[in-house]
Amino acid sequence: MAGSGSSEFDPELVISHKFPESLYTYTERDAALYALGIGACANDAIDDKELKYVYHQDGQQFIQVLPTFAALFSLGFTSEMEQIPGLQYDPRLLLHGQQYIEIYKPLPSHGCILNKASIAGLHDKGKAAILEIEIVSYEKESGDPLCMNRLAIYLRGAGGFSKSSQPYSYSKSPSNQSAFAKIPKSQPFAVFEECTNASQALLYRLSGDYNPLHSDPTVAGIAGFSRPILHGLCTLGYAVRAIIKCICGGEQNMIKSISGRFLLHVYPGETLITEMWLAGLRVIYQVKVKERNRAVLSGFVDLDRLSSSL
Repeated sequence: MAGSGSSEFDPELVISHKFPESLYTYTERDAALYALGIGACANDAIDDKELKYVYHQDGQQFIQVLPTFAALFSLGFTSEMEQIPGLQYDPRLLLHGQQYIEIYKPLPSHGCILNKASIAGLHDKGKAAILEIEIVSYEKESGDPLCMNRLAIYLRGAGGFSKSSQPYSYSKSPSNQSAFAKIPKSQPFAVFEECTNASQALLYRLSGDYNPLHSDPTVAGIAGFSRPILHGLCTLGYAVRAIIKCICGGEQNMIKSISGRFLLHVYPGETLITEMWLAGLRVIYQVKVKERNRAVLSGFVDLDRLSSSL
């Protein structure tokens, strides 16, 4: 069992934990590799809306960075969970349930990022516990806040720690940020279909998520999958790219916030269908795997304005 200090689950110890500050440094090469990892230019190497993520196009000084690149700043914090006193769980039963991202300013093409993380929520769900970790990322040189990530981690088998009949629940975030998007019954405003590559997970893992579940057939088999699966954050990147293409007219900096709830695994090589509905400045979306006709991801993206091309 992970965790240290107390021999039993102690929620007050968990929520008072202070993570050490950490640095994340990246280059233009990292930003371009990430863009390729979530399918940019995969079907058209001269796509006029996506070449800017991997190449200095039309004399621009730097490549542009996709907003979901911000999710990479949160990598590594699940391994930090083993240092949280009072948190008792089996790491093999950990699931990444949700990711919420707020973008405060366009991400630079390279930089040194200072991450400040804290416990944002803890909930006893009986058979499982949900732990929320919030990471605010700053440009180290200027001190300006760039973005915020909030991860909801499902710890199967770690629930039942409440000391009263009322299940323990702590949250420091507004409820609207973690709300699930209700998928409309109406026809989608836009639908985008894209096939992932058979080696997609092997390419995406080079952005820093080296969990062998996504590369090692033996590990995937032990986890109950017929072969390695795609990273959930890779699927989220595909969905947001579809929204940028279909709703934002290729303008990635229109995106203010992103919420994604991971529902089911994706196998590399499967076809992703992203369905989008407009609700004011909010895009509600759902991603399905065409081959199995199953929903794998749902959520919403908030925009700062609507594209004039709509």
